[in-house]
Amino acid sequence: MSHTVVTLVAAVMVGFSAASVFLRAKWVVEPISEYGVPEKWWNWLGAAKAAGAVGLVVGLLVPAIGWAAGIALVVYFIGAVITVARARVWAHIPFPLLYLAPVVVSLVLAA
Repeated sequence: MSHTVVTLVAAVMVGFSAASVFLRAKWVVEPISEYGVPEKWWNWLGAAKAAGAVGLVVGLLVPAIGWAAGIALVVYFIGAVITVARARVWAHIPFPLLYLAPVVVSLVLAA
């Protein structure tokens, strides 16, 4: 039960993050521009997050899909932390970690 709840929370959070990129929410696109992420990548990054969110939900029925999505999201958000750190915007490092945490907890609970 707790795995299902955490996984759904993670999926909603990651899905929200994807939607924020697709909708070009000012509070998302201004920082990623500041980090040096080219605008032509934004839709691909949003699509990766959206696919990961869907994969987490599908993984509740097909565990291998959930594992693949979870691992891919961990790699994605570690990459986001690295991107923020390379831009030296230290105050923003907690944001990708906030999205990473429930994904990691979901994977741990699935083990």
